[in-house]
Amino acid sequence: MLETYLLTWSGIILAQLAPGPNLVAVASAALAHGRRTALYIVFGIAVGTFLWSIAAATGLGELIKAFPSSMTALKLLGGGFLMYLGLRAMRKVIKGTTDLPIALDDNPMSTHRAWLRGLIVVITNPETALMWVSVDAYLNDHKLSAIDTLAFGPLSVLSGAVVYLTFAYLFSTGVATEGYKRFSLWFEAAFALAFFALGASFLLTLFTHVK
Repeated sequence: MLETYLLTWSGIILAQLAPGPNLVAVASAALAHGRRTALYIVFGIAVGTFLWSIAAATGLGELIKAFPSSMTALKLLGGGFLMYLGLRAMRKVIKGTTDLPIALDDNPMSTHRAWLRGLIVVITNPETALMWVSVDAYLNDHKLSAIDTLAFGPLSVLSGAVVYLTFAYLFSTGVATEGYKRFSLWFEAAFALAFFALGASFLLTLFTHVK
């Protein structure tokens, strides 16, 4: 059982380390708005991660099997949301403004908005949904219960906090912020393209799986 836990948690950590919407959201917030805002983004991601673990423990995999269209809807929602962020950001790049894609207007981001943005990013991420479906299936194959699956909620929140807080710190250091000040539009363009590409990749899977 311990080996199963360690293997599963290792897979979760690797997924959290992989470049994706969560990492981009934290990095862009840290650069554009500072460490405090990035911390609230991380807090929102943590809450969303725990909600996904509850969903997995209560039959997420069976729900998706029964209603395959639910995954399609999630990909449409998540992909559309990320592409929206990317397009809004690119419009600001063209206008020559200096807000990163995580900021959708010219006002400083409030802590509530930052927390909500982190939550929305992880909740609408179909890759996160698929990861938890895989975790649930793997644990079921090894005869672990729903309670065992639920136990990965705090573990994944812990590892995710370490990963994303590290990125929040690194991207809010003096070196990073000075670099952002000098090359802000380049940073904005890179994050805009990243958001757009991630969203487009989710939508493309809908077409590649159509037979």
